Parts: sequence; structure tokens; C-alpha cells
Amino acid sequence: MSFLPAMSAQAKKAKGKQIRDWHLNRRMGTDLSGLAWAINAQVRGWINYYGAFYRSELYANAVRIDEHLARWAMRKFKRLRGKPQLAWDRLRAAKQRNPRLFAHWQLLAATPNRPARAG
Repeated sequence: MSFLPAMSAQAKKAKGKQIRDWHLNRRMGTDLSGLAWAINAQVRGWINYYGAFYRSELYANAVRIDEHLARWAMRKFKRLRGKPQLAWDRLRAAKQRNPRLFAHWQLLAATPNRPARAG
């Protein structure tokens, strides 16, 4: 019998629910820096706690946060409505301009060989 100190499936599910409960796509009155300020403390806590042994278990949640940010962009900016690829491009551009804005962007940046997701 072995022990694997990774994030459990139950914890992944709970963190996914927490991400949904943030309702990022409804926060039209703020910009990316405001969203980062609102969620970074929690995300850093997850990275420090769950990522102590297996950071790779957090990648799915990090991508999920990015998906919610892309939805936020499609709702906030009229020119992006119904155009998910443009929203993802805008998010990637923001990530290149300021890679330390969101805590989970630093987590994903540490994995250069990770394949990009279609979005």
C-alpha cells in the first residue's frame, strides 16, 4: 500500500465549486486587476497548501479559472461577445503584459511543455 499526498478528488470538486461561486463573469464593474485582487489570496493559499507535493494536480483548476476569465471578457466587452477565441487571445495578451497579475498564471508558467487547450 502506498500513500500519494496529492489533492483528493473531493477537494478538486470543492475548489471547482468555489471557483463557480466567485461568479467572475457577473463582475462587470471591475477590470482584470480588480478580479486578481479578489481571488489571488485564495488561489495562493491553494497553491501553497495543495501544491506542496503535486503542483500538477492544480493545473486543471488554474485552467478553469482562465476559462471563467475568458467568459468574463466576453461579457464585459461587446466586441468579444460570441467570440471565445478573441477573448482567449486578449487573456493571453494580458498574461504576456503582466504575468504576475494572477497567482495561477505563475503556476501555469512553470510548465512550458504543457499543451495548450483549445478554447
